[in-house]
Amino acid sequence: MGHGGNVIDELMTDHREVEELFGRIEALPPGHKDRKVYADQATIELVRHSVAEEEYLYPAVREHLADGDAIADRELEDHSKAEQIMKDLESCEAGDAEFDRLMGQLMAEIRSHLADEEGNLFPKLRAACTPDALDRLGDKIRQAKKLAPTRPHPSAPDKPPANKLLAPGAGMVDRMRDALSGRGKHD
Repeated sequence: MGHGGNVIDELMTDHREVEELFGRIEALPPGHKDRKVYADQATIELVRHSVAEEEYLYPAVREHLADGDAIADRELEDHSKAEQIMKDLESCEAGDAEFDRLMGQLMAEIRSHLADEEGNLFPKLRAACTPDALDRLGDKIRQAKKLAPTRPHPSAPDKPPANKLLAPGAGMVDRMRDALSGRGKHD
């Protein structure tokens, strides 16, 4: 799928890509090895997406929305739950019973989070920000995703400035580990 446009378009594209990966996982029988490949791909996309939101979207939400602090705090709590599930999922193989349980939990958590963002947060942000501000935010999100980690780091900071300082280094290490291990690649 093509990326670009304002922050809402960019993040909605990410949402559709993750949902497509979830659909691929659900279409395969339990224990199929490709379920782990797709789970790893979904984790990579979700972590990059979450880090970019934490670096740029949620600070903008705090700045531009009257109830921005409460919304951003709720979104960060959702991210924290999902990140811990993804961390637990890392050590599971597709044939493990725990894999199916965690994958189901992750899909439910993410689907609820995406529905909330799309139904509540994005319309409020679109109403509160100029089109130019949304475009600039989209550019920042795209840039952040390029440098973001690809693996869950539940204990990493999720608010600026610490997250902006540490994420690129963790991202570089994660991408090196992924390249060496072949993680997230389909045979």
